[in-house]
Amino acid sequence: MISRVIYAFLSVGILGGLLGLALAYASKIFAVKKDKRITDLEEILPGANCGACGYPGCSGYAEAIVNEGAEMTLCAPGGADVASKVGEIMGVTVEVSGEKMVAQIHCHGTRDTSKVKYDYKGINDCNAMHSSFGGDKSCPYGCLGLGSCIKVCPVDAISKTDAGYLNIDKDKCIACGKCINVCPTGVIKMIPYSAKTIVACNSKDKGGIVRKYCSVGCIGCKMCEKKSPDGGFKVENFLAYIDYSAEGSRTEAIEACPAKCIKNLDEAQ
Repeated sequence: MISRVIYAFLSVGILGGLLGLALAYASKIFAVKKDKRITDLEEILPGANCGACGYPGCSGYAEAIVNEGAEMTLCAPGGADVASKVGEIMGVTVEVSGEKMVAQIHCHGTRDTSKVKYDYKGINDCNAMHSSFGGDKSCPYGCLGLGSCIKVCPVDAISKTDAGYLNIDKDKCIACGKCINVCPTGVIKMIPYSAKTIVACNSKDKGGIVRKYCSVGCIGCKMCEKKSPDGGFKVENFLAYIDYSAEGSRTEAIEACPAKCIKNLDEAQ
């Protein structure tokens, strides 16, 4: 009986060993070799895996470039430098025009400067709050301040200031767009990296209405257009915008703004 058991163990062991060798041999014979260009691309891509390119991570984007002919300029975090290196690996010249864009929150309204409609006691999430009557703020366009954007930012570029509003560090921002996608009020927008000024408001209500619910909201008075005519300011739908292609001074507009919603970014951090 004992010999039969030993024989069975030996048989199973030998058979297992043979099958293992066969599988190892088969894996070498039928292995699909990875294109070296994919490996090279993975090494120069930033590794943020933010998905801004539209593909599942940096590896997915590298494979798409090589196997599917994906555009080589889709890596927002890497910018022009990475795009150029991608072109070198793929044997082509890649030209990237335009300045790096970064996300900024166009609202500095806090619970101290903006009226609220009710006392929210729900989940600590902007979208959850927004599903309840558009949020607790009387302003339907402003930042709700619960930091859903902070949670999705892959590089910790977003924080809450001592003043109580949210701020994005443009030096850390990789322009992945995740914060923009998660924000229910559309208060986060892209601006050029070199921009020094921002209209920290997103309200499209008339000035008289804005005054009732926010002391730092844009009232569409057009004072910015008058005081800094070459600064790129334009008021549309009762809200001031900045055309950043304009190179004129914006200092006078900042000083003259009655609501003080035009901010110098270096001072507002």
